[in-house]
Amino acid sequence: MPAYRPQEIEKKWQAYWQQHQTFRAANDSSKPKYYVLDMFPYPSGAGLHVGHPLGYIASDIVARYQRLQGRNVLHPMGFDSFGLPAEQYAIQTGQHPAVTTEKNIETYIRQLQQLGFSYDWEREVRTSDPAYYKWTQWIFLQLFNSWYNLATDRAESIADLAAHFAAQGSAGVRAAGDETERPAFSAAEWNGMDEPARMAALLPYRLAYQQDTYVNWCPALGTVLSNDEVKDGLSERGGYPVERRLMPQWNLRITAYADRLLQGLDALDWPDAVKEMQRNWIGRSIGAEVTFPVAEHQGADIKVYTTRVDTIYGATFLVLAPEHELVPLLTTPEQRAAVDEYVAATKRRSERDRMADVKQVSGVFTGAYAQNPVNGAPVPIWLADYVLAGYGTGAVMAVPSGDQRDYLFATHFDLPIVQVTDAQQNLDEQADPTKEGRYVNSGIIDGLGYKEATAKLIAFLEDKGLGRGKVNFRLRDAIFGRQRYWGEPIPIYYKDGTAYGLPESELPLVLPEIDEYRPTETGEPPLGRAKNWKYQGQYEYELSTMPGWAGSSWYYLRYMDPHNAARFVSEAAEEYWGQVDLYLGGAEHATGHLLYSRFWYLFLKDLGLVHSPEPFQKLINQGMILGRSNFVYRIDYEYKYDYEEAGSNSSDYIPQAFISHDVMLQITSGSTEVKDAAEESVAIQFQDAQEKLGKLFPGVKYEPMGPDFDAFNPTPIHVDVSLVENDILNQDGFQQWRDDLKNAILITNKDGNYVCGVEIEKMSKSKYNVVNPDVLIEKFGADALRLYEMFLGPLEQFKPWNTNGITGVGGFLKKFWRLFYPEDGALAVSDEPATPAELKVLHRVIQKVAQDVEKFSFNTSVSTFMIAVNELTALGTRKRAILEPLTVLLSPFAPHLTEELWQALGHPDSISFASYPEFREEYLVEANVTYPLAINGKVREQREFAATATAADIEAAIRESDFVARFAEGKPVKKVVVVPGRMVNVVV
Repeated sequence: MPAYRPQEIEKKWQAYWQQHQTFRAANDSSKPKYYVLDMFPYPSGAGLHVGHPLGYIASDIVARYQRLQGRNVLHPMGFDSFGLPAEQYAIQTGQHPAVTTEKNIETYIRQLQQLGFSYDWEREVRTSDPAYYKWTQWIFLQLFNSWYNLATDRAESIADLAAHFAAQGSAGVRAAGDETERPAFSAAEWNGMDEPARMAALLPYRLAYQQDTYVNWCPALGTVLSNDEVKDGLSERGGYPVERRLMPQWNLRITAYADRLLQGLDALDWPDAVKEMQRNWIGRSIGAEVTFPVAEHQGADIKVYTTRVDTIYGATFLVLAPEHELVPLLTTPEQRAAVDEYVAATKRRSERDRMADVKQVSGVFTGAYAQNPVNGAPVPIWLADYVLAGYGTGAVMAVPSGDQRDYLFATHFDLPIVQVTDAQQNLDEQADPTKEGRYVNSGIIDGLGYKEATAKLIAFLEDKGLGRGKVNFRLRDAIFGRQRYWGEPIPIYYKDGTAYGLPESELPLVLPEIDEYRPTETGEPPLGRAKNWKYQGQYEYELSTMPGWAGSSWYYLRYMDPHNAARFVSEAAEEYWGQVDLYLGGAEHATGHLLYSRFWYLFLKDLGLVHSPEPFQKLINQGMILGRSNFVYRIDYEYKYDYEEAGSNSSDYIPQAFISHDVMLQITSGSTEVKDAAEESVAIQFQDAQEKLGKLFPGVKYEPMGPDFDAFNPTPIHVDVSLVENDILNQDGFQQWRDDLKNAILITNKDGNYVCGVEIEKMSKSKYNVVNPDVLIEKFGADALRLYEMFLGPLEQFKPWNTNGITGVGGFLKKFWRLFYPEDGALAVSDEPATPAELKVLHRVIQKVAQDVEKFSFNTSVSTFMIAVNELTALGTRKRAILEPLTVLLSPFAPHLTEELWQALGHPDSISFASYPEFREEYLVEANVTYPLAINGKVREQREFAATATAADIEAAIRESDFVARFAEGKPVKKVVVVPGRMVNVVV
């Protein structure tokens, strides 16, 4: 047999698995099921880097381990294939996004397959496939045709609600959403309405509804962006300005499920940090909604929601969101210019930036005053960008004595600060939010404590019709429309301006072909370019498409039954697979994908289409593999030259200069002697560079001046890590990397090496620290890469990448191979019985690996394998009784190598069909124990005793031996202390 050649072995077994569909999961197996799922990727053009497979490797180990445990494992993979990057590429090149997406998916599949993942590729889904998004559209229609009944605490059919209206009118209906948007009507009035009027009356009840909503609008991209896609007022993709704009948008009423989403977290086996993020995002609070009348504008009352109605007497001003609908009405002529300027500036900032900026105080006075509802005092109305139109009522009751942000605003604009309890302290320095003490300066609640004051104020406000107690949530309804092409068409058409859901028989509504992927010249979304794209040839379709998270909110269900043309998932398949048993993915999805997926699942549960409490029972967030970035250091320098010939580029004959990290440190932080020597070396190297350049450019006469060491401040610049090995720069490769570097001057160490700087940071193409797994697989093999990524550290932690470390794992695999093929010769495995020492090594691995995989501690499993192979090598083990089960144990981690060895051992089937070895504790029990023997605490020698020997047995043996005679110096024995399993101390 030749030496271990991973590249040959791995290609062989990848082809075998594909041909034999080794990892195909059955929906009707009698085996217990196990569903392990990865958060599926968006297929970017760059493909995978070594940080991406971390979670995939972990989930694959679990999937393979569970198969060995006798379970029917569903381990699928697919692609979140709609999205903005492909659309932007289409805008730039004119190429259809489907073409780009298909090419990217092919790259991903190739990379995933060569890593040996045990996916059931027969179940692959792509969110951009019409056969898939037919059902995404179908779920949207179910939402459109449902409302949330607070009386039953579940979603119900909108048809049933219409029947109620026909029989009883709107009276008695308790529905999720804003009651003020819903007019009251009798049954007679409903029955007298025409169809458009009824549709308009139903719209505010629907779980999918249309409403004017503030969005992040990017004119350059021609689309709405999510908060995640905006940074510092600019689009994350392209860096274009983003503004807040009021636009008609489709929304999903996730707020109806806020309480259930909150309560469901308690039963989930998720990281505490993720559950806490969702709790904070949902943000349940108990408080009061209070109305502040505006005397000059009847009917223009301002509603605020507060959790501290007890402090209302200290409300010295109101703050509105700059986008608040009342701003134009309330702003006085004197303040109009200042308000307009402030509102315009706010539009250029994202909600996330506004919420995060706690240091900068900004605002503008409207010129108008409201009335405090409890005492009639005038309250000035201000605007501030820290108040958001979409949160609560878009207005805040500002109590600067009790809230630090209000305090900073009040002190900045010289507004009053009123003490409201006798327990508040240091109000000349900061706010004090205490609920302790008794109320002062507070009218009807003076002298009361917090609970009595709150109850009395709410009762007073409800009696006056100026407020009510209310439970509120920070969570907002999810904006569901995007003004893009490359997304799921929303299955809505418009008849005389009224939105209708497409009949289910018409699904899927397929994306039409268009000639260009930009918005139309009149500002419509790209779908406005479609020719003759109308329902029944006459009704306009909705021109927005769904957001990227639509298809990813239910894909785990489609994996259960991906080819079902009649149903989004069959009842039998959903019943069998149930919840996802293990879900692996990034923590960045905590308040996006994970929250929306739970929402959709609970809605489908209300419709009786799924049966588990939640979609994902256990969640693990894998940590990030950080890149090892390398830097070169560019130095400013001067050249005197006389250029005689025309036609050459100055960047060629006055090239950039870079100084080695070591030389830079000698100059910037070395002793005077070291600094002088380094500067002299730099000068000499500049002189050498001048001579070389003079030969390259005979028409240029150089008089080198070099760098100014008094102002020496090199600029670090990222360099491609593929040009660096052990921090030593490949100088020729660097000069060939880019045209502007071809004549670069490299100031090196005395040994001629250029040493790069190092920093551990996020892997990114812009930092040139991305490591392509293809290169490592070609050099070391996929099994080595899999093991190394697990060996880097605990799965959940961030870990720095260092390519040099993979050689150690590669050496381990070769050592494992040589247990079977010593010196890479013939197979040397024998059928001799195993020794107790060998069985002890094996069963220690059986026990430890099972424990580690069950608690997802894969790095310690790799260490266990390494120790075991070293021990077996030392024992000269070549026995089937040891090596065969050890091969099974290693197979989830290094599947290609173990498949090859399994076949060599004579097994016709894949090792995936083997069983996990049985652990037998008796093989770990020691027959003898070695005891240190001491006289008066000083150890003299060691002696073995039977593991079953009692303390009395050991004491008797010591007294009968020559130990006391040899070491007690003739002194009598006072006592013998035996610590079982540890040591013996003779006291003389």
